[in-house]
This record gives sequence, structure tokens and C-alpha cells, in this order.
Amino acid sequence: MKSRILNTFFWGNSVALSWLWGLGLFFSVQVTYLFGLTGLFSFAFLNSIGLFLFGYGTQKIACRDKGQESLERFFKKWSKPFRLSLYLYQLLALTLTVFATVKYLFIPLLVSYWPGWENEGNILQIFSLLLVVSLVISAACLIGEEFSIKSIKYWHLFVGSIILVIIVSLLVYLQPKEVYSYSAWIKEETRKPIFLGYMVAILVGFFVGPWLDLQQWHRAIQMRKEGCNICSGYFFGSVIFFLFLIFHGLLASLVFNSEWFHSDMASVGLGGIRYGHELIVDYMIYFQSILPEWVPLSYYLFIMLAVLTTLDSGYVSTQWFLKEISKNSTSPVLSMIPNGIPGSPIPTYILVGLITIFSVLANVELEYFMVFYATFFVAYASLGIARCFVPNSQHSLPQVKLFSIGALSLVVFAGGYFMQMASLMILGSILPIVYVFWLVLNTDLLRVVKEKVEEVIDAASEIPVLKNLSKATQTAINGKTLEVSTGSHFEDKWFVHTFMATYSDTNSVGNVYFGVYALWVGKTRELFFNYVLPDFNLKDTTFLILTRSFEHKYITETREFERISVKIRVSEYNRKIATLEHQVYDSAGNLLGKGKQQLIFVSPKDYKLLDIPPIVINAFMPYM
Repeated sequence: MKSRILNTFFWGNSVALSWLWGLGLFFSVQVTYLFGLTGLFSFAFLNSIGLFLFGYGTQKIACRDKGQESLERFFKKWSKPFRLSLYLYQLLALTLTVFATVKYLFIPLLVSYWPGWENEGNILQIFSLLLVVSLVISAACLIGEEFSIKSIKYWHLFVGSIILVIIVSLLVYLQPKEVYSYSAWIKEETRKPIFLGYMVAILVGFFVGPWLDLQQWHRAIQMRKEGCNICSGYFFGSVIFFLFLIFHGLLASLVFNSEWFHSDMASVGLGGIRYGHELIVDYMIYFQSILPEWVPLSYYLFIMLAVLTTLDSGYVSTQWFLKEISKNSTSPVLSMIPNGIPGSPIPTYILVGLITIFSVLANVELEYFMVFYATFFVAYASLGIARCFVPNSQHSLPQVKLFSIGALSLVVFAGGYFMQMASLMILGSILPIVYVFWLVLNTDLLRVVKEKVEEVIDAASEIPVLKNLSKATQTAINGKTLEVSTGSHFEDKWFVHTFMATYSDTNSVGNVYFGVYALWVGKTRELFFNYVLPDFNLKDTTFLILTRSFEHKYITETREFERISVKIRVSEYNRKIATLEHQVYDSAGNLLGKGKQQLIFVSPKDYKLLDIPPIVINAFMPYM
């Protein structure tokens, strides 16, 4: 019991460090600069509650099914329509973190030791930025390669111990007494509508944000596998994370309430908005000759360790996610890329570095990245949450609509942010949630209408006149599309073979023998192959098709002289394996059984396993 609690705490520490990315780490300084400690505690509290609610929700999901793999099975199904948004969310989070570290830590240090750096030529600036970005990314990739999701919590425990020593040492030495002043807590801006505009955006972004974070899903899944209580782990994580933010905000408050600080020190961005992200670093640089050497070095180490524990976690989780996608991908494009590249996070991190360099040179600020989390991703995350807990939201993802509402909310919020209009910021943040709410509610209404229509049809089918209708007409009334004549044909993506069961298919009791169903499916599969691969010839073929596995679930019995329809289609395929799905029906539309089978492709000479041949991919694609 004690070891399980300890393991849960270890995971909580890892959760806190993985969530301590650029958004929380540096924006805690900015929100303190704008709204004082009132803003800091509001920001930290809402952020921590959102993180805890993710753990609470995933624990509920994991408990719906038995076994330690339950949450992983759920995520595989749930994540399919959200794959692009999950990847983009992760890409932006990594970029934001590297960007904030470079701009708010390394550039102030670079300028302090290299006066006039900002006035140097573009080539020299780009080269120095490339070196700094490469340093950060290389360190993250190196650590990410050293640890798996199973072992990373121990590395984070070591890092967390160092950070704890740093926090205690800095607080004891600096003794930020200024934070107890009235001005540190209450600023004039907290009484203005703009404060509410920021808080609503923070509330929305952080309450739904973790649900699109691969690092958090990866941790929750691993915690479930290890028998930990996910909710407890995220409780520890949210508390530790809250304390991290408060510590960084307290240091910021010390700087902003010191005699050294004046408002002109803050940098000015687009729209005349002032930013104070790097002012703690500037403070340390200015007083480095007075402060003990370990003080600024400890602070810089705190920033770097906090950043690395996000970037290394991102490496591990991105690799896990991309490998799963490449393994199960049905894309012909991915099948042509050499093994190892589609599942590697290295190209992603290279892209992160390039975006970072461009953003720094373009004088972008942290908030320009953050706006996506309060607007664009909100619709995807909200619908993702609905699909976790609302049964009637399991419809196909309206990608175009979600992208449109996300882009609209982004533009509305951005306009409100640059004009400092709280009403537009609030509207931009809640617009995606309102739309998703309407989408789910609208789907529920359609479901109710459909159920009522089916009730009317069922009642109408009991009328004597309708009972005497032909079987084909009766089938049409019940919404079926079964072919009652024998033969083979297609129904949408399904290849259907229809025939009549005879005496040879039954056992001594008169029911169809259980083994015959597999024979029916096998015959239907061969007819399907004959249709999609009409030129296949065993004499000159470069591949053979073998059955790797076969599954069939028996649902209802049938007897001789019953008209049977076997449906088969391609459900999915990856580099090596194609999966076929089948269903067996009787003439009344009753499902007799269903299952699936996996096919592999081998060389006819030495039976060496092959990638799925392009001719097979082209033949199967129309029937996916």
C-alpha cells in the first residue's frame, strides 16, 4: 500500500513538471506583472484545477472497463478523429516552450555578455539563435532517448529534488517581503474589465487544455497500467504545480515591487502592450555583481530544468503517439517513407526549432502562441470531452466546422486582445464551447427524432395490409438494404455474397454447424479478392496472401433453407497487415455473427514477410 502511494506521488511530481511548460512558467511572471498577486493566484488556481479535473475524468473513464489496459484501449478509439489536433497541440506546446526559453532567458543573457547583439547583422543573429535553439532541443532529445514513460518519473524525481532545493534556497535568501505589500496584491488593473477577459480565457483554456495534451494522456495510461489511482496522482501533480507557479510569481512580485523596477523596463509589443516575461532574468543580470554567484545560477538552472522536463516528456510522448499512428496508418504516402522516420519525433523537433528562430526574429511574444489554447483548440478539446462522457456525441467529427469555429474565435479573441476589449476576449473564448454544446444538443434532437420515426415504422408494420406486402417492400420499410436474391454485389463499402443454407451446412440438431460460418466467410473473401484483384495469378505473382488470425463471434443461430448474406470489407491496414471485417445476416436482417481477420503478405519464394504490395493497397482503398 505504501509503495503504491509513493509511486502515485512520483507520478504526481512528473505530471507537475511535464505541465510546467513555457505557458505556465513564463506567463506566471506576466500575469503577476499585469495584475499582481491576485492575478497570479487566480491563474495558478485555475490552471491547477484544470489539471486535476483531467486526472479525475480519466480515472472515471479507466474504471468503465476492467484491466490495466482499459484507458489505453479507450484512447486508441477516442483519439482517431483527433490525431491532427493532438499533434498540432503538442507541436505548438513544444514550440512555445523552446521559444519562451530562448527569448526570455538566453537572449537577455546573450545581450548582457555580448553588448550590441541586437544590432548585429541578420546572419550573425540567425547563427547564434540556431546554436542556442540546437542546444535546447539536443538536450531534450538526448534525455528523451534515455528514458521511457516507465522510467521518466525517476528522472523527474531527481530533477524535482534539485528544484525543491533551489526554491527553498532562493526564498530563504531573497526573503521577498515586498510581496506582503498592498500594491503587490491589488493593482488598478484588477478592477478593470480586462482582468475578467484574461481570467475567462485562462479558465476556458486550462479547463479543456489537458484533454488534448499527449503528455498527460500518456501519463494517465501508464499510471493505469501500474495500478495507480490516476485521480490521486493528478491531485499531487496539481498541488506541486500550483506551488511551482506561486514560487515563480513571488520572485516576479519581488522584482516588480523593488526600487530597481520601473514600468519603462517592460518591452513593448504590438498594440502598445507591455510584457515583463524576462524581467526576473534582467534583475538577476543587473544585480549579479551584488548577489552571491549561486543565486542567479540557481534561478537559471530552475528555468532550464523546468523546461527540459517538459521537452523530454514531449519527446517520449510524441514518439509514442507517432509510432502508434505509423504502425496503424493506412496512408500509401507513409508506406513509401523509410521505416523509423514516421514514428520519430526528431522531424517534429526540427520543425519546432525552425518556428522558434522565425518567431524570435519576428519579435513575436509568448501570448501570440497562447491565444490558440484559449480559442482554436477549445472546440476540439470540448468535443473530445463530450465524446468521453456524452453518449450521443459519438458522431463523425465535423472537421470543417470545428476548424471554422476555431479560426473565427481566434480572430475575435485576437482583435479583443490587441484592442484590450474584454468583451471580445470573452466572446472569442466561449464561442467554441457554445458551438460544441449546440452540436451535441442538436445531435441529441436528431437521435430522438430518429427513434420516434423507427417507433412509427414498427407500429405501421403491424397493420394487416402492410404485413401482406412483399418481402422486398417490407425490407425497404424497415430501412434495410438486404439483397434477397442470391449472388454477389456491393452495398457501399461492403462486398455482399448471398446464398441459401442447405442440409449439408447443418448438424444433427438441424442448426447450421458452427464451423460452416468460417467457410462462408472464407468463400466470400475469395469472391471479394477475385473482384478487386481480377488479374491475380499464382503462376507469376510476386506475393502470397496468408491469414494471420481469424475471429468470429456467434450471436444468433440459423437453420437450413434460410437465405444468408455474408458482408465483408477492409476495415484498416498498415505496412504489413490488412484487416478485414465481416458480418453474417439472415433474410430478416438479424445479425447472426461478426468478426475480423488479419492478412499478411509473403514472398512466394522464401515466405519472407513483405509490406502490403501497392497493387493490393490500390485495390483495397475504395472499400475502406
